[in-house]
Amino acid sequence: MDTLPMGAIAALVGLIGGAVLGLAARLGDFCTLGALESAAYGEDQRRLRLWGVVLAVAITGAFGAEALGYADLTASFYQSIQWNPLASIVGGLMFGYGMAMAGNCGFGALARFGGGDLRSLVVVVVMGIFAFVTLSGPLAPLRIALFPQVDASAPQGIAHWLGARTGLAPLVFALPAAAALLIWALAYAPLRADRRKIFWGVAAGAAVVWCLIGTTLVARESFGEIGVEAPSFTAPLGRTILYFMTSTAGGITFSVGLVAGVLGGAFLGSMIRGLFRWEACEDPRELGRQISGAALMGIGGTIALGCSVGQGVSAMSVMAFSAPVTLAAIAAGGLLGLRQLIRGFQPD
Repeated sequence: MDTLPMGAIAALVGLIGGAVLGLAARLGDFCTLGALESAAYGEDQRRLRLWGVVLAVAITGAFGAEALGYADLTASFYQSIQWNPLASIVGGLMFGYGMAMAGNCGFGALARFGGGDLRSLVVVVVMGIFAFVTLSGPLAPLRIALFPQVDASAPQGIAHWLGARTGLAPLVFALPAAAALLIWALAYAPLRADRRKIFWGVAAGAAVVWCLIGTTLVARESFGEIGVEAPSFTAPLGRTILYFMTSTAGGITFSVGLVAGVLGGAFLGSMIRGLFRWEACEDPRELGRQISGAALMGIGGTIALGCSVGQGVSAMSVMAFSAPVTLAAIAAGGLLGLRQLIRGFQPD
């Protein structure tokens, strides 16, 4: 391992974590939009409550690792950049609405593309392009003017904020939050009976912890050259596209490994379940919705510092200030978009 570049080691961390998340998506039905849709319109809360399992494992593992010195949660960009509530709300709403129009978030699109859905490839590419258009391209000056991102003077996390004011370890505040999420999840009898979903929910949460620990260790060995990261699928899509086209954009990194891992894990999971099949878009209107939705996700996710998996799991795993607000905005935007789509399909 000593002969490998630090970026390649970070990519390996992302590859393993991403593969587990891809398997969880295909074998455990772990999906943000699917969770909202089945809970709101299908009278089935299993996929929604599965998030409680994922978050409980991620929070417990992340703060436990921090207490043992294996993870530096305050170094993640969720805590190291000053929280902007307006960015969380506007970006979250844009991302959620775009997610409904596109039929998936960035993570879900990657997982579906791994199952042979070529429509999702369009979502992935457009989302990655618009993420970089907003991050460092033509829309960057407007983003910076409206939603400036500045380095924080103190950790932007709920548990760390409470710890600094009470003198107690952040773990003391993280564990009750994790317990409440787990109780909420398992209070739903249909989920308790679905051991497959619970297993993959635990695996998804553990994958987030693995990424935080792995990138923390690499960051220490590289003296800060590699950042502490957890799974997120907005700007990383753009970085991966640039890498595969030019081998630039920072070279091979955690982001590249993560995206490749999700694709590989989703492909394997699809093959295991016999779900792999090539699909293409036959309706130009559907394709138009997916392209516009992907563009909104790329813009909104960049403004809000992540996408639904990034804010819902990764940001919540470090209990960032931004996580609850952005996640609520994503859910509101998603439900608004779903409602609009359902009304559009109703006969006159």
